[in-house]
Amino acid sequence: MKFFSSQCSFDYPWAHVSASAWKKYPNEMSTHVVAVDVLRREVNPATGVLTTERLITCKQNIPRWLLAVVGGRDTSYVREVSEVDPKTQVFTLRSVNLTMNNLLSVQETVTYSPHATDPSKTVFDQTARIEAYAAFQKLCNKIEDWSVDRFRQNAQLGRAGFEMVLDKLAQTVPDNMLAVTAKL
Repeated sequence: MKFFSSQCSFDYPWAHVSASAWKKYPNEMSTHVVAVDVLRREVNPATGVLTTERLITCKQNIPRWLLAVVGGRDTSYVREVSEVDPKTQVFTLRSVNLTMNNLLSVQETVTYSPHATDPSKTVFDQTARIEAYAAFQKLCNKIEDWSVDRFRQNAQLGRAGFEMVLDKLAQTVPDNMLAVTAKL
């Protein structure tokens, strides 16, 4: 089992970042994400929390040796469940791979929350637990190491792509409009 962790802050307020998160894909930097489909969306009337379930379709450049070993393909599916709490201003996304999950489990959690001392910034926190299942530990280690490296590369590209989305939204939607929609 391997772990991945990444933290950073975006130079935008939480309302801007949380609105932009819905527009993150597709973007020029994360070309491995080819489709995002909303399966379910609901607001809890008691708490105001918005819960959304999405199916994310990815195309990965998977090494031939791995495809030969597991008999997989380069298209994969990820289930993402997110919760946006406008009262606490925490946006949490939890995702898990659906494809080849009997051979490799990837469980990711991402949170966006206001910076503790600077409300013009948003803190991004990402963690992932990656575990391979195979008869040989050496093979598990190789799959996990490759997966962590791929996850790291995709995270860097994803962050760069999200910065582009944040910039684009900042040019088209005034911050006061984002603050209003965040409170709805």
